[in-house]
Amino acid sequence: MESGVRKENNPPFSSSSPHQPQPPATNPAPLRKIIVVASIAAGVQFGWALQLSLLTPYVQLLGIPHTWAAFIWLCGPISGMVVQPTVGYYSDRSTSRFGRRRPFIAAGAGFVAIAVFLIGYAADIGHLSGDSLAKKAKPRAIAVFVVGFWILDVANNMLQGPCRAFLADLSGTDHKRTRIANAFYSFFMAVGNVLGYAAGSYTHLYKVFPFSRTKACDVYCANLKSCFFISIALLLTLTVLALSYVRDKPWSPDGSAGDGGNGEENGEAEKSTAEPFFGEMVAAFKSLERPMRILLLVTCLNWVAWFPFLLFDTDWMGREVYGGDSSGSADQLKMYDHGVRAGALGLVLNSVVLGITSCGVEVLARRVGGVKRLWGIVNFILAICLAMTILITKMAESNRRYTTANGGTHLLPPPSGVKAGALTLFAVMGIPQAVSCCWLA
Repeated sequence: MESGVRKENNPPFSSSSPHQPQPPATNPAPLRKIIVVASIAAGVQFGWALQLSLLTPYVQLLGIPHTWAAFIWLCGPISGMVVQPTVGYYSDRSTSRFGRRRPFIAAGAGFVAIAVFLIGYAADIGHLSGDSLAKKAKPRAIAVFVVGFWILDVANNMLQGPCRAFLADLSGTDHKRTRIANAFYSFFMAVGNVLGYAAGSYTHLYKVFPFSRTKACDVYCANLKSCFFISIALLLTLTVLALSYVRDKPWSPDGSAGDGGNGEENGEAEKSTAEPFFGEMVAAFKSLERPMRILLLVTCLNWVAWFPFLLFDTDWMGREVYGGDSSGSADQLKMYDHGVRAGALGLVLNSVVLGITSCGVEVLARRVGGVKRLWGIVNFILAICLAMTILITKMAESNRRYTTANGGTHLLPPPSGVKAGALTLFAVMGIPQAVSCCWLA
């Protein structure tokens, strides 16, 4: 989505121009170093999983209207279009003595830590700044959250591109080693997804960090804060380990580290042929043939279909399936929280199916007559699954249950059949997502 929603759909490595400085034609690095660098993906994706599963409900708890929540996520596509190409361009040409990639990876991890602090403590900072606990809308907390959220999206995009490019550098000109590096990166992304969604589905994580619950930060907020504590600890640990263990060779403008040792001739050639990244992108679009333009249009429509589900899946579980309300009574708020946690569990199942399906895409393609046919089939599966959300919503509404206790009426969770249907939907959605990711790769 780039950004937006699933980050595994980004281009495999660097985002700069075809005339970018290339890694030297040397032997590939040992596999253990590639694995250590690829493991950073687990820390990055852990944070993205938390964003996708918990932050849309969280912004509503701060008082942002439901219809406005999607506008906050505009940062994803914007930062994906601007930050990644820019960082890729300059990291390819970095002459820092620490290397081409390591400074950007370290800076990205540092900004992620700052952003996570702002998001996790948005309610507390807002309360200290004057937000009233009695009012639903907390404008100061919202402002802190939005700033932190945009920093987080930009930092994640700043981190991922150089990390993937670092793997390309370590693979050298060995195409098999490059495929192995890609495989490990995807594997660790799946690990991060599962861990992040699992953490988001656990309702008592705040007890591990009892200080996370404050006057301005309720149980849901404290759970989110605790999840981010684990996220930043994991990311910083993996990043420090990778950057301290794996060396990164600086690039020299004369071509000594970027062109395989061909000297100033190649450096001058690059200077004469290089042009701004976005200029090259516009020229590339103009030169596309009609079939490729149609393919890009279908891919665009595919992601238009994905975005509502990816942004509001846990909110849908809490609001429509469980009947809760983030701005309702205490009983409705409690049920909304249960639904969001159930949605996070559904995303765990989604990630597991995605990982398994990704390993068998080639086999599936052969069974149905080719990758193009498989891609068409899964797009129809996606359409059917999205239509099923309406059916599940109607079933949940018609089977809404209540109980009377302590002189009041209380909402009960949906029947097991409705919950099973919703979780099955999450799992099945992993199939078209896996094929779409592999197709884009």
